[in-house]
Amino acid sequence: MPLRKTVPTGGLPAEEDAYRRALGRFLAGSDEKAVAHAYLDRVVAALPRRRVLLDIGPADGTTTRHLAPSFERTVCVEPSEPMRRALRQTCPDAVVLADPVLEAEPGVSADLALLSHVLYYVPAEQWTATVLRIMGWVAPGGLLLVFLQNPDNACMAMVRHFTGCRFDLRNLARELAGGPPGLVGDIALDILPARYTGSRLSETVEVAEFHLSLPEPLGDGTPPARDSVEDYVRRHFRTPEGGYTIRHDQDVLRIRRPEAE
Repeated sequence: MPLRKTVPTGGLPAEEDAYRRALGRFLAGSDEKAVAHAYLDRVVAALPRRRVLLDIGPADGTTTRHLAPSFERTVCVEPSEPMRRALRQTCPDAVVLADPVLEAEPGVSADLALLSHVLYYVPAEQWTATVLRIMGWVAPGGLLLVFLQNPDNACMAMVRHFTGCRFDLRNLARELAGGPPGLVGDIALDILPARYTGSRLSETVEVAEFHLSLPEPLGDGTPPARDSVEDYVRRHFRTPEGGYTIRHDQDVLRIRRPEAE
């Protein structure tokens, strides 16, 4: 779960430097990107058309850069100004929009749209409306992929322990199953294995705190006491070899828009 990221729903305060440092620490010790990119390569290869890629909340654009060469055009929705600066360096040919997702008008018909680790920042009662709005930007026969951590992994068990929050794409899938037939076709849920490994307690605690920094209104901005987090990391994530492992498998909700009749 990203730390205090300014995301496309807008309005959240951002501690951008802290976010980027913590994200870098996390990704340096995780196989998440490698696993996700391999999965996305398979998805892209199976698409009937690869004209437009739409990435909503791409942050610094690491995944956008990986996918963009497969498409004729790339459009991103990223309201965080520091992230847009990084994104423009990472993906100089992408069209980058600064509007929140509920205000954006990308004017595209995307063959693949990504909403990756953004819904943590959207109130659960707005998930369905947000996704249906995005589906309006997906071409007939195109695909929206919604990434979120699996609610039953070790990382999210820690989040529930300290915050009581649970995020579950299965609830969204059930609501979308009765969605507008012209927007929502086949729905499937995939699980991608992922794990963070670290050798030092201090670094693993930093990664744990990164995942525990919830945006308002889910949290009040006050993180759990560091000694409590450190104790949790020792008890739950320490390996027999003396290192640390945090499982953070990802869920991917695949939503296909039906072909036009």
